Amino acid sequence: MTTSTAEERKTLWDDVAGRTWGVALCLAITLVSIAAQKLEVWLLGVPYVEALVIAILLGMAIRAFWTPGHRWMSGISFSAKQLLEVAVMLMGASLSLAAIAASGPLLLAIVVAIVIVSLVFSYGISRALGLPQKISILIACGNSICGNSAIAAAAPVISASSDDVGASISFTAILGVITVLGLPLLVPLFDLSFRQYGILAGLTVYAVPQVLATTVPVSFVSAQVGTLVKLIRVLMLGPVLIGLTLMMRGKEGRSPAVASARSPLTWVPWFIPAFLAFAALRSLGLVPDFAIGPIAKVASFLTVVSMAALGLGVDLSLVGRAGVRITAAVLLSLVLLIVVSLGVTRFF
Repeated sequence: MTTSTAEERKTLWDDVAGRTWGVALCLAITLVSIAAQKLEVWLLGVPYVEALVIAILLGMAIRAFWTPGHRWMSGISFSAKQLLEVAVMLMGASLSLAAIAASGPLLLAIVVAIVIVSLVFSYGISRALGLPQKISILIACGNSICGNSAIAAAAPVISASSDDVGASISFTAILGVITVLGLPLLVPLFDLSFRQYGILAGLTVYAVPQVLATTVPVSFVSAQVGTLVKLIRVLMLGPVLIGLTLMMRGKEGRSPAVASARSPLTWVPWFIPAFLAFAALRSLGLVPDFAIGPIAKVASFLTVVSMAALGLGVDLSLVGRAGVRITAAVLLSLVLLIVVSLGVTRFF
């Protein structure tokens, strides 16, 4: 065996070992986070803080006291990028395009319009407060579509840093919990019907479990309507990711010769068309009903693993410096969304 061959084998072994240790660390954080969420459900009845949020906070806490060395980073990077892309792809199986289309053109059009308006204004508010472009995009996506899941899905598309993702999810999660606790107070305040409140919750609350936590105590009708509206918002994730991809490609400043040499198919990351393909297969009935639940659980689990990895890459000093502006951006965006949504409920 030559010296070069031995060195190559040692390097390969180091890469495999590093990836194993890094992934194992992310899995350990994930299991602790899921256990913490289950404890919440047992004690409180609903998971006010999701495992996804707990994972990124635990990762950030570990990183505050310990910086992973080279042998760990390969697996952490793999978990943060490749596993997250697989999770986004699998999210498509949770969407039924047919069920959403059956909700009626007026409701569908209003939800799409509000998502677009919220994206534009949330991004504008964030930029006006001096936040960088990428974190502004993450805040806009999280606030307008589906909170932490949208932030996690948009991050690889715009090549956002761990710091940006960690900050966006942390502050969005806090205000998400406050929304869940405070939104029911608007029912008597504005004399909302059960259907109106369901629409309001679906348009403003970040995650599907949080929609249920917000609406079930009010009425079963509110829960049904809120979940439907929320699913329509989630459906916007695919088109928004494609739009972000094209926007980021346009800002890269490539020369015309290089741009023309690239196939348009390479502009879109592989997991976005895969996401849409899964949604289409689900809508056509080609994904068996018994498989939808397990697929959704795998997607959720992989997302939590990825968030643990992203948390391990967050520099808390950078997050702290931007904390006030991020909080203001998320809060103002959320208030705007609630005000617009309250106005919309009057149509129903």
